[in-house]
Amino acid sequence: MQEDQFTNSKGKYLIKTYGCQMNEHDSEVLAGILQDMGYAKTEKMAEADVVLVNTCCVRESAERRILGELGRLKQYQDRRPDMLIGVCGCLPMQEGSRDRIRQRASHVDLAFGTGNLHRLPYLLQKAKNSEETVWETQAEEDTLPSALPRLRTEGVRAWVPIIYGCDNYCAYCTVPHVRGRERSRPPREIRREVEKLVSEGVRQVTLLGQNVNSYGKDLKEHQSMDFGQLLRSLDEIDGLIWIHYTTSHPRDFSHQLVDTIAGLDKVGEHFHLPVQSGSDRILRMMNRGYSRDEYLDLVQYIGRVFPDASITTDVIVGFPGETEEDFLQTYELFRRVRFDGAFSFMYSPRPQTAAAEFSDQVPQDVKQERLQRLNELQQEISLERNGVLQDQVVTVLVEGPSKRNGSVLKGRTRTNKLVLFEEDERLVGRFVRVKITEVQPFQLFGSAVGEVKPAAQSACKNG
Repeated sequence: MQEDQFTNSKGKYLIKTYGCQMNEHDSEVLAGILQDMGYAKTEKMAEADVVLVNTCCVRESAERRILGELGRLKQYQDRRPDMLIGVCGCLPMQEGSRDRIRQRASHVDLAFGTGNLHRLPYLLQKAKNSEETVWETQAEEDTLPSALPRLRTEGVRAWVPIIYGCDNYCAYCTVPHVRGRERSRPPREIRREVEKLVSEGVRQVTLLGQNVNSYGKDLKEHQSMDFGQLLRSLDEIDGLIWIHYTTSHPRDFSHQLVDTIAGLDKVGEHFHLPVQSGSDRILRMMNRGYSRDEYLDLVQYIGRVFPDASITTDVIVGFPGETEEDFLQTYELFRRVRFDGAFSFMYSPRPQTAAAEFSDQVPQDVKQERLQRLNELQQEISLERNGVLQDQVVTVLVEGPSKRNGSVLKGRTRTNKLVLFEEDERLVGRFVRVKITEVQPFQLFGSAVGEVKPAAQSACKNG
């Protein structure tokens, strides 16, 4: 069957996305493919002819929500039997997921993995003519979905993947199993994509990867370039204003990379460095590859080079064998580093990971209590960190109306802080100066006091 047979559709599609920025980017690719096939986007489930649920399986809670969502979709399919329901992304790649999806959502028409996005036209055609769930999760590891169409959701911001997969095999993480080994995109290809985005009006790009610091290690010698060199290359692009990236691995984030960033005009002063635990014993069990002292040394060096930088982190509470003393070491690390923000999670065992087989799992009530303590501390610290911006004027790239309150605009600073303010929507896509009038732990409120001249945008180091 030819993959281009299922085209020229006049139907509608809806994509629901769970998980990280890489999943969001994959959904843009899926939307681009569907648009090329003739589908139109809809936000109403009852109108959709194709519904794709793009999934995350890093945590058990996410998997439960996704399976619940798949179950709820059956009511729409019962009313519209021709509706095709697909599940894609990380969950279908996980060991045992086929049985779980079959048990909880046997009405699903197709399931495919992270390496099979380009096969969507063929899979839809096959599902349309099949009485059973069409399942495809095998893909060639060296296949990179670089040339696929994309329908971006942000007008002035864009995600640009630079490396796929992960080689770290942290004891708790299923990513290497569902996204494969590390595969870097050629640097020329990345630069061409960013230049094209800038020509289309994009002013900020966020470089994506499970571990962006590993970029280039797998490239052939004739096209080799490490992450710092890639940043330097993209910093040269005329018209591009800001560059962000996520996610970094502390083990691979060197002082040299910090110095490189310090010499670039367009790379934002936001460092997301997942610590996961403040206990050396737990870090070793997690297979993180760095110690508490090494992490603190990196953070302190960043603070010396970038006194006004924002530093955020990820942490797992209740990893198997975590004692109260281990937890208190994490708690004290938070007090010492004073992160601007933290994504804190309770440990949950995931299939195919080493930690799922560890004995001495921490009781749920203990995990919940520790998480609450840590979150309360972080809220206090985040409020204090944001408090220094009270009555200050910061530069903001205006993204558009807030999703929660459409009457106000939202934007982000160079340090990736969320700012909400009331102003004319004609400012969307522009850089404005905003005076901060109210601070909260995870967002700032203010009023616009003027636009930033284009020549000064990339040089604005505050905020």
